[in-house]
Amino acid sequence: MVRQPFHLVEFSPWPITGSLGAFSLTIGLTAWFHGHGVTCMLLGLIIIGLTMVQWWRDVIREGVFLGHHTSYVTKGLRWGMILFIASEVLFFFAFFWAFFHSSLAPTPELGCSWPPTGVTPINPFSVPLLNTAVLLASGVTVTWAHHSLMEGSRPQTIQALAMTVLLGGYFTLLQLEEYIEAPFTIADSVYGSTFFVATGFHGLHVIIGSTFLLVCLVRVTLHHFSTTHHFGFEAAAWYWHFVDVVWIFLYLCIYWWGSL
Repeated sequence: MVRQPFHLVEFSPWPITGSLGAFSLTIGLTAWFHGHGVTCMLLGLIIIGLTMVQWWRDVIREGVFLGHHTSYVTKGLRWGMILFIASEVLFFFAFFWAFFHSSLAPTPELGCSWPPTGVTPINPFSVPLLNTAVLLASGVTVTWAHHSLMEGSRPQTIQALAMTVLLGGYFTLLQLEEYIEAPFTIADSVYGSTFFVATGFHGLHVIIGSTFLLVCLVRVTLHHFSTTHHFGFEAAAWYWHFVDVVWIFLYLCIYWWGSL
């Protein structure tokens, strides 16, 4: 038997159950959009949720209790997270491309102006500015949590992580209020489409990032991280900083410049 530092994962049912859940969710969303109920969509969400819990449990088991996450394995995980965030950058780049394609040279159908004729943009110095402050504050608290973890201060790590999760939840509530009170809808020309798609997907990423950090908070309380072995938390922090940076560009381009 050849000894090597890499971890060869065992056969797992979770990729196929995740695929089935994603398929059910896609079919269910399509059925819901056409007024055929939400049963299939809810089934897909349940399957995906259970798959995530079981799969994460196995990964935590391998890394924390079985010791399979060697320095070589961790290096591979780091590169995987870097490439994932790079793909997310390109994902949002497409939305910014669509926004500037329409806003820099508005067509006669838009009234040759931006925002389009008849569309009243959201005041960038109201809720969007507050949301910017909330997300920037959350970036500070997650950095505080990271440094506290590296210094071995669990109470401060828990405190800072809890504050980050609360700030993420507060951001989501503020954005929900903004959507409810918005003076336009996603059907109001390309302005409404680009606004709600770009900010909506960012809001989804905030929810995912908040869940990611909440899982890390639970893991900190269970002593899953050490001062030198805590890539799970580092990945969550990288993701959260990415969400922060994307929001700054959204605020400057869509909320502020797009409303001039």
